[in-house]
Amino acid sequence: MSESHPIERSIGHADEHPVDFKNYIRRCIYVFIAVICTTSLMIGASFLPHYGWPAKVTMILAIACVNAFVVAGFLMHLLSEKKMIYTVLSFTVFFVAGLFALTLYAMHDFPTGTQMH
Repeated sequence: MSESHPIERSIGHADEHPVDFKNYIRRCIYVFIAVICTTSLMIGASFLPHYGWPAKVTMILAIACVNAFVVAGFLMHLLSEKKMIYTVLSFTVFFVAGLFALTLYAMHDFPTGTQMH
C-alpha cells in the first residue's frame, strides 16, 4: 500500500507547467511594449506637419498592419499554427482585398442624372 496511485503521480507540483510560464509572460510584456510603441507612432503620424491627409492615412494604416501582425502572430499564436490556418487566413485576406477593390471601383458609379451636393 505504499505505492502511490497513478492519479497522484500525474497531478504533479504547482511549479510544473507544460509551457514555460516565465518565458510566456516575458513575450507578452514585449508584445505589450510593441503595441504601445506602434500606437504612439500612429498618434504621432496623425500630427505630422507638411504631409497631406492621404499620406498620413497611409502611414497610419501601415503602422496598424504591423500592430495587427504583432498581436495576431504572437498573442494569438498564429506564427506557430498549421497550414490550414494560413490557408483560411489567405482566403480571408484575398476576399477582403477584393471587397476593398470593388468598393473603390464603385465609388464613382452613380446612376445617370444623380446630382452631387
